[in-house]
Amino acid sequence: MLRVLLSRSGYDVQCCQSATECLSQIAQASAFDAVVTDLVMPDGSGMDILEAVKSKDKSTQVVMMTAYATTEQAVDAMRKGAYDYVQKPFRNHLLLATLEKALEKRVIVEENRALRAQVEGASDGSRLIGTSEAIKKVRSMVERVCNAPTSVFITGPSGTGKELIARELHGRSDRCDHPFVVINCGALPENLMESELFGYEKGAFTGAAKAKDGLFKAAHGGTLFLDEIGELPLSLQVKLLRVLQERRVRAIGGRDELEVDVRVVAATNRNVEQEVDEGRFREDLFYRLNVIRIQAPPLEQRREDIPMLAAFFVRKHGAIQRKQLTLSPEVMRHLSLLAFPGNIRELENIVERAVTLARKETIDVEDLPGIEAASGTRRSIELIPEEGFVLDDYLATIEKNLLLQSLVQAFGVRTKAAKLLGTSFRSLRYRLSKYGIDDEEEA
Repeated sequence: MLRVLLSRSGYDVQCCQSATECLSQIAQASAFDAVVTDLVMPDGSGMDILEAVKSKDKSTQVVMMTAYATTEQAVDAMRKGAYDYVQKPFRNHLLLATLEKALEKRVIVEENRALRAQVEGASDGSRLIGTSEAIKKVRSMVERVCNAPTSVFITGPSGTGKELIARELHGRSDRCDHPFVVINCGALPENLMESELFGYEKGAFTGAAKAKDGLFKAAHGGTLFLDEIGELPLSLQVKLLRVLQERRVRAIGGRDELEVDVRVVAATNRNVEQEVDEGRFREDLFYRLNVIRIQAPPLEQRREDIPMLAAFFVRKHGAIQRKQLTLSPEVMRHLSLLAFPGNIRELENIVERAVTLARKETIDVEDLPGIEAASGTRRSIELIPEEGFVLDDYLATIEKNLLLQSLVQAFGVRTKAAKLLGTSFRSLRYRLSKYGIDDEEEA
């Protein structure tokens, strides 16, 4: 009866006539998504099956069938890892609902485990999380130029992780044991910015009671990251250019020049070429900084990285708030459809708020207040990269993401996934094979 019921509901079902046969099947099979077992059987116990299942694959969900007299044992089984139990005699819809929820939990566990493994193993410990072509290009460029002494110019919209790219450059370079010094060029007025960069001697100006080293000296042997370089006044741009050319710095009020070994990495969210054309940024400084150019891609160009980034931020802010949380598949779908004009910074802000407001171990859509699903907010590509992109590859990425989302929403049941996508089972199976999405990736 259960084989017919579950098969008609779209599940691939294997049946066993006894506990002994079931234990043999578990030992031989690669994995099961779920096991529905009686608790008391003539040749064994459902507890034996539970133990065998969990030792093989902890994400496999076990649902116990039990008579009233063994309810206490069923509760004990839940303490030992069973998902739930149904009391005999049961209604079919109750078993189906319990099994569907069990499979939803498996999806969450497997998805978060896979994301955690990807985050922890992303590009050999790289801080730049993701598997999209856009972030792969950034990682490749970082790897190629990390040990070069030349300046690097990082451009891109706000919130795309320009400082993170700078830290990755420093962390992978032979300067990694020396300081990484950061200054925001728009955060200080001109006179304070000059003293911060170059330092000053005692008595150089009113209030200079003692000498102070500048950031160039502090970064000696390491990297100086000049964030928002487009905000630097023209008068300071001249002085910065000289330091970059001569590799010597003179403190305010000082006579002697100090030789410094500093690699400069600059970043801006402005259109630098336009700033040069309009006279707000010195052309000679632009060419001095723009030896190596790295473009930080907006999140719109790397949407397939959203699940990994979201999982990383859940772990990060969960650790800060001493919470151990996971994201539900519905939240993952929700986030993947949102527009993010604030890029990664906005995504992190949303996740941090959800972690703070979460009342259960799984973050649900209700924990994302004020965020509307992207039926009306999803944007098309606003920026085509300078080098262009392959339309077929972009469309293929969208198709693969939709296939994965349908499997998550259908808890891995392909007939349901095909129905969600308005296509035939055969067509779905062909598309899954086309993108190499096997049973393991579905889970």
